[in-house]
Amino acid sequence: MPSKLKVLQVIPKLGYGGAETGCYDIAHYLYENDCKSYIITSGGELIKFVNKKKVKLIRLPVQSKNPIIMLLNALIISLIILFFNINVVHARSRAPAWSCLLATKITRRKFVTTFHGTYNFKNKLKKFYNSVMVRSNLIIAGSNFIFSHIKEKYSDYLSSDKKLLVIFRGINTDYFDSSTTLETDEDNLFKSWQIQVGKKIILFPGRLTTWKGQEMFLEALNKVNIHLGHEAFTAVILGSDQGRDLYKKKLIRLVEQYRLTNQVIFIENCNHMPLAYKISDFVVSASIEPEAFGRISVEAQSMQKPILASNLGGSKETIIDNKTGLLFEAGNSEEMSKKIIELLNLDESTLKQMGIEGRKNVINKFNVEKMCFSTYSEYKKLFN
Repeated sequence: MPSKLKVLQVIPKLGYGGAETGCYDIAHYLYENDCKSYIITSGGELIKFVNKKKVKLIRLPVQSKNPIIMLLNALIISLIILFFNINVVHARSRAPAWSCLLATKITRRKFVTTFHGTYNFKNKLKKFYNSVMVRSNLIIAGSNFIFSHIKEKYSDYLSSDKKLLVIFRGINTDYFDSSTTLETDEDNLFKSWQIQVGKKIILFPGRLTTWKGQEMFLEALNKVNIHLGHEAFTAVILGSDQGRDLYKKKLIRLVEQYRLTNQVIFIENCNHMPLAYKISDFVVSASIEPEAFGRISVEAQSMQKPILASNLGGSKETIIDNKTGLLFEAGNSEEMSKKIIELLNLDESTLKQMGIEGRKNVINKFNVEKMCFSTYSEYKKLFN
């Protein structure tokens, strides 16, 4: 190569979501592979973990959807591209993607986008806004489900000069490894969450929002109690309401209505998610709308925990039904309750074997090294 590959990733905020952690992982991977790595973001909790010696971090209000700010961002990004001689620009969200599209047109650089979700629309204006994600030289889908979504919804924007491919999102299997947690830390978590040792623990991670299915989960738990009697389990609903106070209150009322007060606890956040997975017996993901990838399902499997998930979107690709977890009909609380009972009744050796198969599945298909290598390889192809 005549010079080092220089890649700029642009993301609204660098938090703990799948898009953000993927951006973080690839940024550091590039440095380790003798490339120059840059990130533009407005902020976020993950910033403090970015190694500033390896990754150049630039703050811009790229989270804004204000057209004037988006235009100003485009001009500033153009200057950044020229100043650092960036070769490839990778946008991971729609608002900054518009700024990046304009900047790469001005500077004649290669443009990459990643579909991190199903960008649906109800009118032509919203479809046009979303279409920026398929106006790049390379369009990356995080799952086969997202690939099909793009082909179905945005076919009129695709052409032969655009490359569309699937690169499965990956997780850090060294971080999500059951052997790395300490027994003392597990004991401390039991105490801080005030969980009684000896009961089966069901973990339901994810932000508190209607489409994640917390209401249906509580309805299913009520049906489990009718069949098994009370006190058969403890359920941990782990996630922030992100300002959705009314929804959180609704969930609390349902807990009281179903007389689950002694069995369901709400935890807003956990700084060490592997520990939360480790103390659970199995994990639940009950989305009533398709997950683009289903990171919880993959993290649970990596931690050798069986996963119960709705048969929608990415979960159908990441879970091997009846081998690494169980799938149930989305939105069907009756079937969900039966699957929960099935998992509660499984013996320890069966649960353990399911967990072992789950970790094998993740290491083979969804580890972060594979994701980073595949993305890096595509950057090089564009550069060359």
